[in-house]
Amino acid sequence: MHPFGVNWPGDVGQTWPNAFDRRIGVRTVQASRTSTKRKRGHVSPLVFVVLGVVGRKIGQTRMQAGDERSRHRRPQERAGELVQQLCEAVTERNLAATLLPEMRRSKQILGQVLSMFREQNRWHLACVVLEAIKEDGGIKLNESNYTTGISICAKANAWQQALKLFQAMPNAKVQPGVISCSAAIRACERGSQWQQALKLFEAMPETHVQPDLISYSVTISACEKGGQWKQALKLFEAMPHAQVQPDVISYSAAISACEKGGQWQEALELFQGMHHAQVQQNIISYSAAISACEKAGQWQPALKLFEGMCEWKIKPDVISYNAATSACEKGGQWQQALQLFKSMPDLKVQPNIISYNAAISACEKGGQWNAALTLLEGMSTAKVHPDRISCSAAISSCEKGGQWQQALKLFEAMPEAHVQPDLISYSAAISACEKGGQWQQALQLIEAMPKAKVQPGVVSYSAAISACEKGGQWQQALKLFQEMPDAKVQPNIFSYSAAISACEKSGQWQQALMLFEALPKAKVQLDVVSYSAAISACGKGGQWQQAFELFEAMPKANIQPRIISYNAAISACEKCGQVHQALKLFEGMPGAIVQPDVVSYSAAISACEKGEEWQQALKLFESMRAQRVQPNVITYNAAISACEKGGQFQQALMLFEAMHTVKVQPNVISYSATLSACEKGGQWRQALKLFGAMSKAIVQADVICYSAAISACEKGRQWLQALIYFQEMASQGESLARSYQPSSRLAFSL
Repeated sequence: MHPFGVNWPGDVGQTWPNAFDRRIGVRTVQASRTSTKRKRGHVSPLVFVVLGVVGRKIGQTRMQAGDERSRHRRPQERAGELVQQLCEAVTERNLAATLLPEMRRSKQILGQVLSMFREQNRWHLACVVLEAIKEDGGIKLNESNYTTGISICAKANAWQQALKLFQAMPNAKVQPGVISCSAAIRACERGSQWQQALKLFEAMPETHVQPDLISYSVTISACEKGGQWKQALKLFEAMPHAQVQPDVISYSAAISACEKGGQWQEALELFQGMHHAQVQQNIISYSAAISACEKAGQWQPALKLFEGMCEWKIKPDVISYNAATSACEKGGQWQQALQLFKSMPDLKVQPNIISYNAAISACEKGGQWNAALTLLEGMSTAKVHPDRISCSAAISSCEKGGQWQQALKLFEAMPEAHVQPDLISYSAAISACEKGGQWQQALQLIEAMPKAKVQPGVVSYSAAISACEKGGQWQQALKLFQEMPDAKVQPNIFSYSAAISACEKSGQWQQALMLFEALPKAKVQLDVVSYSAAISACGKGGQWQQAFELFEAMPKANIQPRIISYNAAISACEKCGQVHQALKLFEGMPGAIVQPDVVSYSAAISACEKGEEWQQALKLFESMRAQRVQPNVITYNAAISACEKGGQFQQALMLFEAMHTVKVQPNVISYSATLSACEKGGQWRQALKLFGAMSKAIVQADVICYSAAISACEKGRQWLQALIYFQEMASQGESLARSYQPSSRLAFSL
């Protein structure tokens, strides 16, 4: 082993290349082995001479074997050939010792060696050679040699070694200049070491080195890569004071720094300042400015910048296209995103995976599942392999479009396409099943996640709980909710709201309240959805006071009640017959700048019906037209029932007949309420007419309809018809006949 740390050919495992004469090689190896045996760890200086002779011998032999033109080549070309021959002939371990004698004889050898190392990206060899020369002391290194070595290391992202070379310069009595400093800063920049780059930049004045344009640009770029937009802007703004004029590179680096820091206004200001500074914008500065707008969701400025490229005859590349498409995607402009994507081939720009993902995501956000699937299918034709983002976005588009079968199909096809589903893919598929009411499928997916080594997250759990809630499986929903802490997943407001809603729909109001009351303890911020679900649960459980208290507590918690909250509270009062409380809530909606909808009106009218306030019910019903709220079948049923209880058969009939006019299909409740109104009003013929119309409207009569029809027959002394209806009712089911309670007079007749 040489003192420089270089191994020699002749060590175990080393062989000579074919370029060497085998006889000379064998003799040299044998001599080296003999020397090694004689004194382990020491190599005779004679080896230096032998290797030098060998190198010169190779050069002479090749010169004699070549044509006459090689004799007239310049010394620089012959030096380059010699360097190439030596580097091919010897191993990495003895390269420095082999080259040292030749470098002493020709000053051009070192430059040729370093240039070749730069081309071949062999930074470690450059370091070995420079270190060996420094230790040897026979050759004076200069700044250019060190700068070349630092640049080689920078190109290979070996920033530590580049710094080591830079720091070795003073010991070698070589004063670092602006070029070597910039090279060292660039090495740190490429290695994402912004602190080191800034430290080197700030140390330049201390060594009487004035930073130039390259120094500033590279340091700004280092800060940009490190996400230090403030520091990058500070450096950029200092350039005029240092009498350094920013160029397109420094501008682009500063704009990109603002982009990464989410400062889109600053980025645009810098971009616009380029024109005033007479600096020509290029594709890099445009792309950086568009990306800044894209990350901030500013799709309009992004599109304006993109269109400006064409005006200045700057051809967009795939990066600028991707940034503009992604900006439209984030801004919900799926048409613009698709238009950009489709225009790429016109400018001979090949879409890549990022382009496809941005376009598919834009379609997903716009609810265009067909377009998203078309793009996904087109990837194979364009020889672009889909990744997890592509598949997840396509699945999510199907989920938003209510295509749960298509979503599952895409999910199941992922392994076949060699794409492993991740957390986002699973969550999207579970959400698709949830929206499609497929709670069993949703459960199967979440249970399969641990087997696929994918840890369920809060989104996947919340979607699965919501699927169980929609399927009326409150126990399964609670089971999933209780599993979350064991899986080290913190439930969020969506998880709680879904679990509360599951209990609410199943009438488990106590369980719903327990979950609601646990929210503050879990440090989860209450929202309008969780309040509304808890209020609705109390209403279904007959706990109108509790529901009212929760509603009144919302403003105290800085939560403004919305339409869903008002509807839940009004419905809670309606179910418990609290007409005055229900009307108080309803009348308070305009003051809270909440516009009543059809649910609000229906609940309030139903409350009036239960409180036998038929005039108030009709007043509310008539006010719907003025508020441009279209009544539905529930609203009509509530109003007809109010008239029926108030003995207003004419009003009930008018409402029933109006349903056909506004194309609202009456259901069994509509018929039964109107039949009862006619029966109570002594309109037995009208009642029987309505009952007969039910079969034509394909509406199955229930016991209330039969009771009203039979009672109408009784009042009209139509005993035979009453008997026919009774027998017809009995033929439809024993339970239906048993639930009918005829009057004593009618029972005697029957």
